[in-house]
Amino acid sequence: MRFRKKRHQGGGKCAKWYTEEVERDEIALVDSSGRTVAAVARELAISSESLHGRYRQAKTDRGYGRF
Repeated sequence: MRFRKKRHQGGGKCAKWYTEEVERDEIALVDSSGRTVAAVARELAISSESLHGRYRQAKTDRGYGRF
């Protein structure tokens, strides 16, 4: 299992660690639920900006380009 460190900028917030598996599951939840990224982020109690960034990157990695 590989871990990646997510750094928060400013505000004195601590860094969080996510596994790639957790990130894949978050992206899959957005894709399969039909809900907005913000709604899924609220449910998971994570920053909508963080999830949106990971979702956008996942779409780019899959070849969907910008959306």
